[in-house]
Parts: sequence; structure tokens; C-alpha cells
Amino acid sequence: MVDLDVQIPTTFDPFAEAGEFDGTGTKEYVHIRIQQRNGKKSLKTVQGLRHDLSYEKILKSLKKDFCCNGNVVKDKELGKIIQLQGDQRKNVSQFLVNAGIVKKDQIKIHGF
Repeated sequence: MVDLDVQIPTTFDPFAEAGEFDGTGTKEYVHIRIQQRNGKKSLKTVQGLRHDLSYEKILKSLKKDFCCNGNVVKDKELGKIIQLQGDQRKNVSQFLVNAGIVKKDQIKIHGF
């Protein structure tokens, strides 16, 4: 038998890096994602913030600044996630940088 070193092409998985995140903040990235609900409605999620931060205070300021509704969801695998209504990914990233919560190079914005 001849042993050939041939690489088989694989499909591209855009959420492969999300599977590597274990919710403990080891990757040091804050992921801002958008999910389409129905029609024009969309849901934005912020995941990967440090665990020592007060998610409720951050949520309260985001809701007040952007005039939207939201809540904090506890996930078994991903930890705490902030959910907000509407597509305000750039506004949230600017808010997190201006408030000194994360640096600009630590934010990854996902979505269409």
C-alpha cells in the first residue's frame, strides 16, 4: 500500500470559534451577535464579558442609552449573556469601549 499525504477539503464553519469558547473568559473576546426573529425584529446578544462585572448595571445603562428592552440570560454552557432588542451592534461596541469595560481589539462583531 502507498501512503499518500492528501488533505480532504472540509466545509467552512462560521461558528467554529464560538464552540471553542468555554464561558470562563479564557479567550478574552466579547462576542456581539445578531439573530433575526420575525420580520424586521432582531435580537442582539453580548457574550464573553468578565464574570466579576455587574451584568444588571451594564444592562440598565444600555437600555437607557439606546432606548430598547433587554434582559440577562444564564446559559449552562456559555455563562451569562446580555440580550437586547434591535440591531445596535456598533453602538454597544462603542459603549463597551468608552466605558472602559473592554478594549476595541477584544470585541468581535458577528452577523449578516
